[in-house]
Amino acid sequence: MSTKPSEPLPADLEIKDAQLIFNRVWKELEVNPGIENLRFPKEVILLGGAPGSGKGTNTNFIREVRGIASHPIVISNLLSSPDAEKIKAAGGMVGDEEVLRLMLHEMLKPEFRESVVLDGFPRTDVQVECLKLLYDNMVRLRNEFSGTPLAQHFRQPVFHIMVLFVDEAESVARQMKRGQETLAHNAEVKTSGVGKLWEERATDFDPELARGRYRTFKEQTYDALVSLKKLFHYHFINAQLPIKAVQENIVRELEYQSSLELDPQTYDTLRHIPLADEVITQARQELVNRLDAYQMEHPELFKKVVDFVYEKMMPTIKRYAVTGRARISTEDAMFRNPVALAMLIDVHSERGFKAMVDIRRQEIPSRFDLETGEIHTRVKTVYRITIFFKGSKIRRG
Repeated sequence: MSTKPSEPLPADLEIKDAQLIFNRVWKELEVNPGIENLRFPKEVILLGGAPGSGKGTNTNFIREVRGIASHPIVISNLLSSPDAEKIKAAGGMVGDEEVLRLMLHEMLKPEFRESVVLDGFPRTDVQVECLKLLYDNMVRLRNEFSGTPLAQHFRQPVFHIMVLFVDEAESVARQMKRGQETLAHNAEVKTSGVGKLWEERATDFDPELARGRYRTFKEQTYDALVSLKKLFHYHFINAQLPIKAVQENIVRELEYQSSLELDPQTYDTLRHIPLADEVITQARQELVNRLDAYQMEHPELFKKVVDFVYEKMMPTIKRYAVTGRARISTEDAMFRNPVALAMLIDVHSERGFKAMVDIRRQEIPSRFDLETGEIHTRVKTVYRITIFFKGSKIRRG
């Protein structure tokens, strides 16, 4: 009894198509520019946004937050590049394979070696699969060149998926507003002869076309980006908020994370050193425990130190409140006890000051022996205490 083989599902076909497309392009790159020159950016921020979500406004902000000096790679610009025009002139279509080829060649340029913002990719399921294959091959290259002189050029890749989202009504409203602003700007340029004309998009003047553009984004680009959520670092930004709130969210989403951005081997080397936040949190609790212990185990000495701070030091601190620094010198024998010095520092820390103690010891002549000519000295110990705090601001004029 023969059975008819089941037909492949559409998703399976797309995966196979993507593998074929990617493998063809990748083999070309292995020949030219060569495997050792496949030096892609360490960090790739894939930026997607609904029409009117503020991608143009926020792209430069994202670059500033991440310290990215290179310009963004905008796929729509690549599709009108000389290389793309050659394909069209030869009767070809700029499909997924051509988009991938153009994009990868662009990403290999030296200016994108560290980081890049990629605007407009992926937009189809095939492009999603190609992106996964790119990441896998970048990891493979890193492993292949590990331990060689070229290892520094093949680092652990970091992919961010960032989506700026607005709903359909907001998107259409913003597209219409942009259309009116474009008309006003272009009219001014034509009248004055100064400035450059802005592109007049048909979708910015027709609400139905604007809605169609939004739905295309929602059904294709948005779904493509969301499908990568489980694989890469995903950032969903509500772009309907005021611009300040949107950018605060972007900053929060892209805050530095050592475990995310460092090479795994580098991270393993550093991870035993505690983070500053952890040290600070622990230090607060330890300070509380020490102060309570002083009160329980050395109540008399603790009271003397507190009285010294209040009576001898605070008047000077108040006098120099504007400068944010005060220095007090003392020879009080109480501080020969190291515990007293520890108390002094901790009391100031608990009150919001920073105290530093410099111990100076000097030999002072006390007696001269006329018979032997020997000079007898005593040791003078001076405790120079410097207190730092936030000074007062004075407005002048």
